[in-house]
Parts: sequence; C-alpha cells; structure tokens
Amino acid sequence: MKLWKALGLAGLAGVTATGVVIARDQRKRAQVTPDQVRERLQQRLSEAESPSAG
Repeated sequence: MKLWKALGLAGLAGVTATGVVIARDQRKRAQVTPDQVRERLQQRLSEAESPSAG
C-alpha cells in the first residue's frame, strides 16, 4: 500500500510541476505586445524569403 501512496504523490508532484511551467510560459507570452509579435513575424518572413547561401 505504501508503494501506491508514493506513486500517487509522485504523480501529484508531476502534475503540479507541469502546471507551474505552463503558468510561467503563459505569463511570459502575456508580456509581449502585439507590436513585438508583428515585428518578429516580419523579421522571420524576411529571413525566409531571402535566398540562402549554399
């Protein structure tokens, strides 16, 4: 029975850690302004359209 308790606690700790990571990522994305997102997308597009050497 102690094994099941240990597995349950390990599972709970894993779920909690995943939630923390997701919340941290969500906060980071919420701090980016629409202008910054647009700027990054335009930069990526110009890099993708430019002919690559090689």
